[in-house]
Amino acid sequence: MTRRIIITGAAGLVGQNLIARLKTNPDIKIVGIDKHPTNTALLRRMHPEIETIEADLAKPGPWMDALAGADALVLNQAQIGGLHEQEFTDNNVTATENIVAAMRKHNTPYFVQISSSVVHSQADDFYTRSKTAQEKFIDTVGDIPHLILRPTLMFGWFDRKHLGWLRRFMDRTAIFPIPGDGKFIRQPLYVGDFAAIIASGLASRATGTYDISGLEQVHYGDLIQLIHDTVKPKARIIHLPYHLFWALLFVYGKFNSNPPFTTRQLEALVIPETFPVIDWPEIFGIKATPLRTALEETYLDARYSGIVLDF
Repeated sequence: MTRRIIITGAAGLVGQNLIARLKTNPDIKIVGIDKHPTNTALLRRMHPEIETIEADLAKPGPWMDALAGADALVLNQAQIGGLHEQEFTDNNVTATENIVAAMRKHNTPYFVQISSSVVHSQADDFYTRSKTAQEKFIDTVGDIPHLILRPTLMFGWFDRKHLGWLRRFMDRTAIFPIPGDGKFIRQPLYVGDFAAIIASGLASRATGTYDISGLEQVHYGDLIQLIHDTVKPKARIIHLPYHLFWALLFVYGKFNSNPPFTTRQLEALVIPETFPVIDWPEIFGIKATPLRTALEETYLDARYSGIVLDF
């Protein structure tokens, strides 16, 4: 029996990776919804066999009727970067409220919410506030069975921000700066593994809340060195004092309306914190990909490594 799966934020990092893997299952019919025109057009070109809808989920509209007959929904849209708080509220909170209203209207029996590890974070930024508010709202949705997943920083195919942007920056500059000594613990999560977790949840109808962290802890500076060793770019790695790095980002933000890396993200980067680690390979029945292998798959795979999403 064919299952109809709705994926919001379908043209972003998680959505693109999930679709690339789910579409190989002949028993699944995918409907992808996203508001970004360029990335949605790319999604259509790469996967013409799936139904793709371009819509702003923060605004009620015809997209809500796409949920009719859905077997499950992956609530995945997210505002990750930006300079204006309203964007985060619209995409992470208001859109979520509208999606839940649509699920109730069409009796969607199950959903997976992609939350974030930042709900545990000491950071205080637009993303952290809005994702915390989003999850608090989802906690009130007791009438629809659901699974909440809180991933840490992710990387993989289609990564236009974070590690993906940093990797491409290595090809555009002779010098790659690292703030301070670079000894900030990170737990990067391979999005291929995360997509496998989502697929497992959809298949089993798992419920509950799970913190999905990268299993390997690594210093930020060492992670950058691993990427450098994998792609062998022209850039030479150097260390810059934190305050100089912050000032350069601040100036850059004045000339770029949608910077890929902001002072707020830098402030969050250097907070010394780690996230809970659970045995998610055992819980969801999947095999974790070693960090070095995941980086090689991300940056050397001929199918998707060269595809860059728009900001």
